[in-house]
Amino acid sequence: MDLLVVGAGEIGRWVADTLTADGSPVDATVTFTDRDLAVAEDAAAARDAAVVPADGDTTHDAVCLAVPMSVVPEAVAAYAPRASRAIFDVSGEMTDAVAAMREHAGELERASYHPLFAPPRVPGNVAVAVDEPGETVEAVSAAIEAGGNEVFETTPTEHDEAMETVQAGAHAAVLAWRLAGEDVREEFHTPVSAALEGVADTVTEGAPGVYAEIQHAFDGADDVADAARAISDADAEGFADLYEAARGDRDPRERHD
Repeated sequence: MDLLVVGAGEIGRWVADTLTADGSPVDATVTFTDRDLAVAEDAAAARDAAVVPADGDTTHDAVCLAVPMSVVPEAVAAYAPRASRAIFDVSGEMTDAVAAMREHAGELERASYHPLFAPPRVPGNVAVAVDEPGETVEAVSAAIEAGGNEVFETTPTEHDEAMETVQAGAHAAVLAWRLAGEDVREEFHTPVSAALEGVADTVTEGAPGVYAEIQHAFDGADDVADAARAISDADAEGFADLYEAARGDRDPRERHD
């Protein structure tokens, strides 16, 4: 498989490494491109990979879009003509990505993948919405699984709704807790706060732009803010309702008679 990876950041490099790893069922050669050609050249230098300019006209068996979520539709339009068999993305948002691939790559195999981890924490779960199956997409999924990852199928709607909770909402809650809190001596930490400290450290070790993209793409932060305000404003009975709802015992909209 001759693969063009558009976007030579961490995720683009992970795709390249996964498909070319020892034990991969795919016999893949990789070409990188990036709007910053120096980034593509850096990615290629550590691998047996080629580099082409972003505005080139090369054609490849498959094109992988490892670009920010906000630019996937325009990237699909730009790079679909350079794929002869398949196009897929690993951006993290599926509804708009799949719609763009249907519009601009209707004759190709199409899929949207979302690695649910940062590359330093591989392997992990990888969601995939296969919009048009075929041998190339099957080979990509097989290579990801051969790397020890768990590939599971979803739909764009199910995936994006889940991201409101597991990404936008979770990140907002953790960042708000870190921003609202004060520094305390380590001895004061409870098991809960110590765990939150570790999670907050994980969230804040990434690139701010990536997390901004998530907040822009998915709802979820407002729901977290509303829930925090409800907790803050609740009387004893109302707090009990919310507490039980968080435990899964009742709907917070129900009140005791």
